[in-house]
Amino acid sequence: MTSGTHTRLGLDSRRRQLVDVGLSLFSERAYDEISIDDIAAAAGISKGLLYHYFPSKRDFYVSTVRVAADDLRAVTAHDPSLSPLDGLRVGLESYLEYVETHALGFSTLMRGGVGSDPEVAAIVDETRDVMAARTLDGMPEAVPQTPATHLLVRGWIGLVEAASLEWLARREPSREEVCELLTSTFGSIFAVVMAPHA
Repeated sequence: MTSGTHTRLGLDSRRRQLVDVGLSLFSERAYDEISIDDIAAAAGISKGLLYHYFPSKRDFYVSTVRVAADDLRAVTAHDPSLSPLDGLRVGLESYLEYVETHALGFSTLMRGGVGSDPEVAAIVDETRDVMAARTLDGMPEAVPQTPATHLLVRGWIGLVEAASLEWLARREPSREEVCELLTSTFGSIFAVVMAPHA
């Protein structure tokens, strides 16, 4: 193995360690409340060394959002052994647990702020696309894959995000109740899609 490969592995590993620090910080405090000095102090390194890995706070945040999106996709991956509705419920449970654990960071991102950054917005939209594709792929073959179906699924994902924000702000009803409400809502959407084919 070449020294260049060793260097690359070390660089990637160190960047991931720093991003993990970012995930923790941005889960507890809003983007504008965190300085580059705060990040360096939390990571136990100098500000100059942090800039060696990330040119700016924005670059650091974008990297953190990208990893958070990857983590969210991983924890909500569809289990093909489950029925469509059970699979949806399990995915929702994982989603709600994740956003609760990263409540402030999730709220800050979804309510705007630095989320208006084009690169961050693209990561968020890509995650929505993945969630929508998974939801559509998990539906029974009898469900028609029409533009109306796609529209309703994307609309339901928007509802999940909006409901999650409201729930994080109020902390009621319980996470289990929120999950059940959103699952039931999807069932109603499912019924609308199937009605013309019944």
